[in-house]
Amino acid sequence: MAARKSSKKLRILVSNDDGIHAPGLAVAEKIARTLSDDIWVVAPETEQSGASHSLTLTLPLRLRQAGPQRFALSGTPTDCVMMAGIHIMKDQLPDLVISGVNRGFNVADDVTYSGTVAAAMEGAVLGIASIAMSQAVGGREDEAAIFACAEKHGPPLLKRLVEIGWPEGVLLNVNFPPLPPSKVTRVVVSSQGQRDQSMLRLDERVDARGRTYFWVGFKRIFTDPERGTDLHAIAEGCISVTPLHMDLTEHRERQRLSEHLEGSLAALARGSSKTGAAVKPRKKSSGRKRSVAKG
Repeated sequence: MAARKSSKKLRILVSNDDGIHAPGLAVAEKIARTLSDDIWVVAPETEQSGASHSLTLTLPLRLRQAGPQRFALSGTPTDCVMMAGIHIMKDQLPDLVISGVNRGFNVADDVTYSGTVAAAMEGAVLGIASIAMSQAVGGREDEAAIFACAEKHGPPLLKRLVEIGWPEGVLLNVNFPPLPPSKVTRVVVSSQGQRDQSMLRLDERVDARGRTYFWVGFKRIFTDPERGTDLHAIAEGCISVTPLHMDLTEHRERQRLSEHLEGSLAALARGSSKTGAAVKPRKKSSGRKRSVAKG
């Protein structure tokens, strides 16, 4: 999105991964209406957390109108934005996609799992300026209190971001800390952090008919977050804004591999005479003690 220089009314698409009835979606709509009254909502019929950037390819998609300029879709967040772009709003595409506000933050490794971020990714794929918004929870149960920070600080932040603009192909990942609005005083433009460890946890249970089933969850283990990352920003009680893009290429490793691999297949065969070498990922060492993240 180029910096806004005209008084043209924005057309905004709001989506999420928590579903059409999620409280965070209502908060996102409120934030959007501080910029425009031309708001469209296309959200999943049911919760799609962890759907990542997936499309529904083996089942039909069912679209239900849930009100004026408001639709529920039996699909993923990516399906919702795609449906809006190529069907519902094809005659006049939105100027901005807002995805969220997610219940729970989407930082570090979460970005690769997040349906909230994926909806914004699909907006970027369609050439639409897109923002993912997430609210860290921090153990609070009252829904109004959970989203108070996003509801208070989201409108001025969104307005300023639209004024500044950002390049095509880039999406913005915004995370609000789990604090009352009055306790949050800073915005930090951060990089995507990385947890030291993410352990899959399977909670095995038995249903009323004696059949085993599982709940999937994660136990996050990481050191003190590196300064400048989204993890550090949230830990410091700041709003985190992280620019992301669709190019997942690791350019330094691309250069290193090209020095070893590029050339003829005959040369490649000659260079592969050594056998028995084990493939091991190169680990980064921070030298800091690990601690278990709370919440």
